[in-house]
Amino acid sequence: MDYYAKDSNIILRQSDFDLAQTLDCGQAFRWKNCGDYWQGFCLDKPLEISQNGDIFTFHNTTEQDFLEIWANYFDLYYDYGELKSRFSQTCPILKLACSECGGIRILRQNFWETLVSFIFSQQNNIPRIKKIIQALCDMFGEFPDAQTLSSCSAEDLEPLRSGFRAKYILDAARLVSSGKITAESLTDMSTEEAKKALMQIKGVGPKVASCVLLFSVHKTDAFPVDVWMDRILREHYPEGFPKSLSDTGGIAQQYLFHYFRQKALSVKA
Repeated sequence: MDYYAKDSNIILRQSDFDLAQTLDCGQAFRWKNCGDYWQGFCLDKPLEISQNGDIFTFHNTTEQDFLEIWANYFDLYYDYGELKSRFSQTCPILKLACSECGGIRILRQNFWETLVSFIFSQQNNIPRIKKIIQALCDMFGEFPDAQTLSSCSAEDLEPLRSGFRAKYILDAARLVSSGKITAESLTDMSTEEAKKALMQIKGVGPKVASCVLLFSVHKTDAFPVDVWMDRILREHYPEGFPKSLSDTGGIAQQYLFHYFRQKALSVKA
């Protein structure tokens, strides 16, 4: 990585990276666009980060935190240029998606936070998900761990106004706090085995499980399919998604998802 420390900041030169595309593409829900910078968290570690072309400033960050937390969180060690080249050679739709949304990097988020976030995401929109998660953090003063939530009742979570999702969160907390489901165990499993393990949690289906595996334990072959991706696959890949990309299909999916979602939003605007 090409970076250096300046005052209390870390300055990074990085290609194939765009903050808006990465932080607002539906893979994380605790980031806020503050105009000149983005503000967010990795679990309860705060960060303000800004971008000017391919120069990124990690504000008020130590070199140790940058190397131990943020470089991994933003997947800065992964060569997305080579990956996009392979995608672009496979089909014209992916080439276009990589061209328009090639700044997306798959975040390596905390497993528990990702699991909770995507349980809340069910039948929900991004602003509403962000609001519920912020309310959860406000209620506990931080993002509550699984042990803390396992001692709660559905009534305790009523102020979140999360509806049916509250009981799913409590079941997840019980299974994770007991050690029955852990990030380490999921990492050691095949993607299909890990999906089955996550789907033991009430309310967790294939899509949520795939999102958790892709955005936390970095199983890049996990391929979330929601209504957007189902439509994309039917219209553009009627014979199935290219098997040659199966090992990194989850990343390709994110480029496609964001490209078509942004295209639809621009038409509405």
